Amino acid sequence: MNIFKKNAIEKVNMTNMELSLLASGDGTEVIHHKLHPGARLAMIPEEGWTAMEHMYILSGQLIYQSPKGEVLLEQGDSFFASPIQEHVIFIAKTEVQLLYVTSQPQFHAYSNSVRNMMDLAVSVEQKDGYTADHCNRIKELSMMVGEVMGLSPDELYILNLAAFLHDIGKIKVPNEILNKPAGLTDDEYEIMKQHTTWGRETLTATEIVDLVKAGEIVEQHHERFDGKGYPNQLKGEEIRIEAAIITVVDAFDAMTSDRVYRKGMEKDIALNEIMKNKGTMFHPLVVDAFFSIKDQIH
Repeated sequence: MNIFKKNAIEKVNMTNMELSLLASGDGTEVIHHKLHPGARLAMIPEEGWTAMEHMYILSGQLIYQSPKGEVLLEQGDSFFASPIQEHVIFIAKTEVQLLYVTSQPQFHAYSNSVRNMMDLAVSVEQKDGYTADHCNRIKELSMMVGEVMGLSPDELYILNLAAFLHDIGKIKVPNEILNKPAGLTDDEYEIMKQHTTWGRETLTATEIVDLVKAGEIVEQHHERFDGKGYPNQLKGEEIRIEAAIITVVDAFDAMTSDRVYRKGMEKDIALNEIMKNKGTMFHPLVVDAFFSIKDQIH
């Protein structure tokens, strides 16, 4: 049977990319990707995943972070795996359009599971007085720091998820506590602190392996290098480096963001606060990496 369709079967729009399902049948999917500069794509090995995967670059420049170093892919270049054996990450250097073909369906699994978690995370941040861009800023800055620190592609992929979803556990925090402009009482603060564990539980409940891994990092993003954080008073190298990255980035963004009850700090003042707490609240190596990209932060 031949089918002609003028438009995509379904589209998913995100902050820095648009995915369009062009064709689907017998388990095979053809997906058009439109990526904005800086957007990242990941391919990851999963148990039971035996698909052939093929990407063909229609236009633009895409950086392939291979185990042997960076490779620049341009119009006419392609990437093939059957099945994918290791985590790989692609970064759009320019506006990029590509065709992605997979012999196992995944479009709806991605759009219905991960996207739902991301939508929930954005709604939580807006309820907490942030703008919709907050999650994306935390993700982008965290990835920049992670790349400076030499995290592997699989670590960067999980960091990408955890950074965007870091405060998703606040969905269980009562509004009267989350939106309270005055200081919290001791009892209210104890409830607020549970959002890290609630975040891990929320992501674990999806039973999606990568979200479960991200949940482990989410639970640790309020731990402190000196062991005075929460929920488990981890210290030093007991804290996942991905969580330590989110801690610094989230603190900086919180200080510089305008909220309903206060105006954000100037960038230089916030940077001084980060440096002042190097080695106590914040992992020293993460602070150094963060300062190495400070001129790229607007």
